[in-house]
Amino acid sequence: MKRERLDFLADNPRYTKRFAYYVGKRCRSATIQDIAEELGLHWQTVKDLEKQYMREQLRRAGTPGPKGIGIDEISIRKRHTYRIVVSDLVRMRPIWFGGQDRSEASMDRFFEGLGPKKTAGIRLAVMDMWKAFRNSTERHAPQADVLFDKFHVLRHLGAALDTVRKSEYARLSGKDRRFIKGQKYTLLAHRENLTLEGRKSLRLLLAANKRLNTAYLLKESFGQLWDYQREAWARRFFENWRASLKWQRLKPFEHFAAMIERHWDGIAAYCEPQNKVALGFVEGLNNKIRVIQRRAYGLRDEEYLRLKVLTTMLPPL
Repeated sequence: MKRERLDFLADNPRYTKRFAYYVGKRCRSATIQDIAEELGLHWQTVKDLEKQYMREQLRRAGTPGPKGIGIDEISIRKRHTYRIVVSDLVRMRPIWFGGQDRSEASMDRFFEGLGPKKTAGIRLAVMDMWKAFRNSTERHAPQADVLFDKFHVLRHLGAALDTVRKSEYARLSGKDRRFIKGQKYTLLAHRENLTLEGRKSLRLLLAANKRLNTAYLLKESFGQLWDYQREAWARRFFENWRASLKWQRLKPFEHFAAMIERHWDGIAAYCEPQNKVALGFVEGLNNKIRVIQRRAYGLRDEEYLRLKVLTTMLPPL
């Protein structure tokens, strides 16, 4: 008996490719369970049809040859289970999801899969200050400039400010604590993102506590570092910023300044004209991935998550 392959059929021969692509397109804006109920299908069938749709998206997108890459890790479940996500910063889309953790060996797998020819074309690698990522990149793509992600750097500064807030809360007692309690978001958020009530609380807090006022102003001013066009100017700004910490008794900020000093090359690289890339893309992608994970709550299929991540920025078929 000979079985004939019909090109218009999906991987599941009960359905056509056209129907599979319709299901996949609908799943871009709704959950698997919602589509299953709407179409009267089992949720597993919907998921399989969507996976076929996403594989076709990747096939049509082709194999990337990135000039600039963004490297970050995401947690896929509890107990520090990580996967690495690599993005093409020119095409503005994720191009690799994998590894077993966030180790150097896992990062090596990306470069091995990309191949030496395309790896040689990478000119910029944006990442956090995780040593394993930097070691792997410098070994496989020594020609690439390593740039530390601004948002990861500022997250460390936010953590330093929060440590100061906690120490001030512990130092004070009674009514003096009322200005600090419950104000973590108010201190860490950008002023323009605060509500009218939040701005009022911030003014009261900064007027009531001198150390927090100083720490807050230092945190707000540090972002200017990425505005400079020359490394010498950026260096002068950083030296002045660090000098302003003297006599302030802000140990967490002193530790932060020491960390910046150790990683200066990867921060100052942004001053180079060819390295002016959209640093917010990787952080925005992380937010999209968190939304995907919430919508796929309960699914244990890592291949499904990989496909969702890699196609999240691709156009629909």
